Amino acid sequence: MGLEACVGGIGLVAPGMADWAAAQPLLRGEQLWQPTPLAAPKPDLLPANERRRTTTLIRLALAAAEQACSQAGVAPEGLASVFASAEGDTEIVERLCTALNMAGKPVSPTQFHNSVHNAPAGYWAIAAGARLPSTSITAGVASFAAGLLDALCYLQAEQAPVLLIAYDVALPDSLSAHGDVQQPFACALLLSPSGEGPRLLLDGITTGEPSAVRADLDALRRANPAAQALPLLHGLANGKAERLALRYVDQQLLNVVLR
Repeated sequence: MGLEACVGGIGLVAPGMADWAAAQPLLRGEQLWQPTPLAAPKPDLLPANERRRTTTLIRLALAAAEQACSQAGVAPEGLASVFASAEGDTEIVERLCTALNMAGKPVSPTQFHNSVHNAPAGYWAIAAGARLPSTSITAGVASFAAGLLDALCYLQAEQAPVLLIAYDVALPDSLSAHGDVQQPFACALLLSPSGEGPRLLLDGITTGEPSAVRADLDALRRANPAAQALPLLHGLANGKAERLALRYVDQQLLNVVLR
């Protein structure tokens, strides 16, 4: 494929990993990951009146995006974006389904407004003043890889930086039989055509098994589709060149070379 980018900033919000700094010792094997409860994310860019209208999923995605921009020292309003989520806002889905089964079907306008798949992208545009193109994508367990491919295609075409955010939250109990997300997880990568950070290269699509991570991290990888990013995040934390295989669609793998 030959799609290449520099990783200029990283955001990560997950149980036991409030940000990229807290995650690195875990990813390097200096500590074991524990599924400690995640504090409610509070993205600073989101005005208080907008924050009250949002959901856990939206705040999770925006917090990771904000971290990546802050680490890179890049103003978010100048970035295109790709938002990738396997399940979307299941908290809203549960509320809407409950309302539709009640007398009078009292659907909240705010909940209906938040139900669209690109709601996090919309709130990001408001919070960051971002007016460049944004894509909201879903591909099940392959959502991170699909989002990465989409982001790198944009970067190649426009020769401009792009922010990739992958995120999902645990399914409500009433919907748990219809999906497989047990833990919240969000990560963000600020990808640029050039820079001093590590570089990644997409190097074709194959079949086989995805790159492995330690057993404790693998439990998190299996608990959230966005956590399919963990092999790549592990490589970035360890700062070494390696070839990775990320789960993609139809049992395929997206090959990534990390330099």
